[in-house]
Amino acid sequence: MNWLRGLLLLGCLIGAPAQAADYSPYVGDTYPTRVYWGDTHLHTRLSLDAAAFGNRLGPDAAYRLARGEQVIASSGQPVRLSRPLDFLVVADHSDGLGLFKLLEEGAPALLQSALGQRWHQMLREGRNRSVAQDIITHFANDRLPWKPNSPDLMAPVWRQVVDAAEQFNEPGQFTAFIGYEWTAMQRGNNLHRVVIYRDGADRLRERLPYTATDSIDPENLWADLQRYERASGGRVLAIPHNGNLSNGMMFADVTLAGKPFSPDYLKRRQRWEPLYEITQIKGDGETHPLLSPDDEFADYETWDAGNLDMSGAKTRDMLRYEYAREALKRGLGYRAQRGTNPFEFGVIGSTDSHTSLSTAQENNFFGKHTAFEPGPRRVDGNYKATSSGTIKTWQQVASGYAALWA
Repeated sequence: MNWLRGLLLLGCLIGAPAQAADYSPYVGDTYPTRVYWGDTHLHTRLSLDAAAFGNRLGPDAAYRLARGEQVIASSGQPVRLSRPLDFLVVADHSDGLGLFKLLEEGAPALLQSALGQRWHQMLREGRNRSVAQDIITHFANDRLPWKPNSPDLMAPVWRQVVDAAEQFNEPGQFTAFIGYEWTAMQRGNNLHRVVIYRDGADRLRERLPYTATDSIDPENLWADLQRYERASGGRVLAIPHNGNLSNGMMFADVTLAGKPFSPDYLKRRQRWEPLYEITQIKGDGETHPLLSPDDEFADYETWDAGNLDMSGAKTRDMLRYEYAREALKRGLGYRAQRGTNPFEFGVIGSTDSHTSLSTAQENNFFGKHTAFEPGPRRVDGNYKATSSGTIKTWQQVASGYAALWA
C-alpha cells in the first residue's frame, strides 16, 4: 500500500499548477528589444555641393526611397532599397540652404544683381559646378551680392524641409526626423555636426538652422541648441563626424580658442553630443593602424591623407585626436581626474550621401555623389586631388547606417 500512496502523491504533484513562475515573464522588462535601422545624414539638392554635382532630387524623393519606393536617380537610373529604412534625417547644409534651387528657379531677390542673373543663366545651361565654384570664391572673399543665409532666403526653404518631414512621417511605421548639418571648418579642418530635433513642425517651422556663418565654434552651436530647448520645451542633439579629416581638432584637449577644458565645457559637450558618426563616405572613424597596431581590422576604409578640403597634410601626431577609440579612452581619464567625461558617446554610422539616396551596400555600391553613380568609368577619376594628396573615386566608402534599439 505504501507504493500506491506514493503513486497517488506523485500524481497530485505532477497535476498541481506551478505557482512560482509568472505566465508572461517578459511583461515587466524595461530594456529595449527591437532594433531599427536608418540614416541620420543625407543630403538632397538643397545642399550646395550636392546640387553642384548634379543632384536633381529633393527631400520628397529621399523619403520615398527610404520608405521602400522606387525612385529615378538624377543619373536616370531606377533605384530601390533592398530593405526599407525605419527612419531618416534629411541633413542638408545650413549654409546656403537651397541656394541652387532658388537661383535655378529665378528667385526675384537673387536676380536683382547682374551676378545673380548670370548664375541663373549658367544653371539653366547645366553649368552647375562652375556656378558652385564661383559662389564659393565670392563667398570666401565676401563679394556675394546677397547674404546666402539671410532669413528672407533661408526661411522659405527651411519650411519646405520641415513640411516634407511632416508629410512623410508616419508614427509606428516610419520616422522622418527634422535636422540639418552645421558645416564648420577651421583652415580646412572638419568640425561638422549633424543637428537632429525630436520635435515637429509646430516648434520648428519658424526656427531657422544655425550656420557656420553665425560661428564655427561648437560651443556657440551648443548655446544655440540650449536656447532652442529653453524657448520651446523641445529636444535636440548634435552628432559630430569625420574626426579623421580634422587634422587633430575633433577630439583635441583644448577648445577651439586653444583654452583648457573648463568644468562647464566638459558638461556641455557631454550633454549636447551623446553620439558620434563613426563611419560614412569619407572614411572610417573608429581607429587607425598606427593607433591600433595589433588590430588586423584597424585599416578599414582609412582616409588619412589630409584634412577635409585637402589643404593640409596629415601628420602622425594628429591621429590620437581624431579617432573614436582614443577619444573614448581619454574620456575615461577625464572622468577619473575631472569628474566628467566629455567624450562619453555612443556610435552610429550614416551615409553622408549627396544623391538624396540612402544607399549603403558594399556589394552594390550606388555612389554617394550623382557624378559617381553607376557608370563604366566612375572609378577612374579623382574624388579630390591637391598637393597634400589624392583620394580616388573608388575610395568612397559604402557605409553606413544607424542602428537604434527601442
